[in-house]
Amino acid sequence: MAEAAGRAAVVLGTRPEIIKLAPVLAALGADGEAVFTGQHYDAELTDAVFRSCGLDPVAPAVTGVGGGTRAQQVATMVGQLADLFTRTRPRAVVVQGDTNTTNAGAQAGHYLGIPVVHVEAGLRSHDRTMPEETNRLLVSALADVHCAATPENARNLLDGGVPADAVHVTGNPVVEAVRALLPSPERAAAVLERHGVAPGFVLATAHRPENTDDPVRLRTLVDQLGALGRPVVLPLHPRTRAALARERIALPAAVRDHPPVDHGTFLALAVHASLLVSDSGGVQEEVTVLGKPLVVVRTSTERPESVAAGFSVLSEPGDLAAHAERMARPEVAAALARTPSPYGDGLASQRVAALALGRVPELLAA
Repeated sequence: MAEAAGRAAVVLGTRPEIIKLAPVLAALGADGEAVFTGQHYDAELTDAVFRSCGLDPVAPAVTGVGGGTRAQQVATMVGQLADLFTRTRPRAVVVQGDTNTTNAGAQAGHYLGIPVVHVEAGLRSHDRTMPEETNRLLVSALADVHCAATPENARNLLDGGVPADAVHVTGNPVVEAVRALLPSPERAAAVLERHGVAPGFVLATAHRPENTDDPVRLRTLVDQLGALGRPVVLPLHPRTRAALARERIALPAAVRDHPPVDHGTFLALAVHASLLVSDSGGVQEEVTVLGKPLVVVRTSTERPESVAAGFSVLSEPGDLAAHAERMARPEVAAALARTPSPYGDGLASQRVAALALGRVPELLAA
């Protein structure tokens, strides 16, 4: 990609995108500009996420996104982003991951002939019932520069016909993002006190439709959490809370539900948990930086590197307790503390920034 004038537009719309792209924006400096779609938008919460990542809050550049269907969200964002990029003509459009915002940002840039840089490219679950998988496939067809977090991600792209000179193994900015957001010991202790737990508890999250929209899976997941034999802290996603109420599923006594927490609080809890249980994609990456074991309650994963390195195990809801017992053993925790993250060396954002500016990073291997 030839170097051009103008700033790189870094398109983000969800809180995980803010967290992962904050290091990229920092590496770009004056050469980058955040473009926020408001796909996840709560003024107080979103502004807090921006500030916690060292960024000034950004007003949404797109209106009318919240509450729509996937098709409506993507269509709205493509049209308004294309109008914005026509006026500002960025030198590149940087998108991350597999959200509707990622999809829309890549389309808007591509249709205007602006180079599209895809961060976290090449993830594949091979499960097209996942909305994220569709977004990944679409963006891979549109992007000009593919920043793969791992060699396996790069192989997925090459196997899909992406030209080799467009694929770069950069690592994943999640590594530096987690390191930057790790709480001080004092703050972590305050978080534990506020949540009424001592080190050694289980930290759980669940929000994916495959678990929340299936009453049998959801009930089984909750029952298994209650059978772990230790306190469980469960920050409840609004979708999960609504599903529990709709199906009249009561939480076991050992499972303490809490409102959603900000990312810094989540990391403070994770640092002192003996085990994590989640269906989140981002958590599968974060545990590799924290050195923590994870049970992934999903039928498939686009992050097999976490499993291969020993940080996580894929589980159906009914097998959760058995997998948790194995993953929570002290020898597993000791081994993970010595295992490097498969997602890079903490320099991914610098490599991505260089590629977005049309430069070749000195070190491309993660």
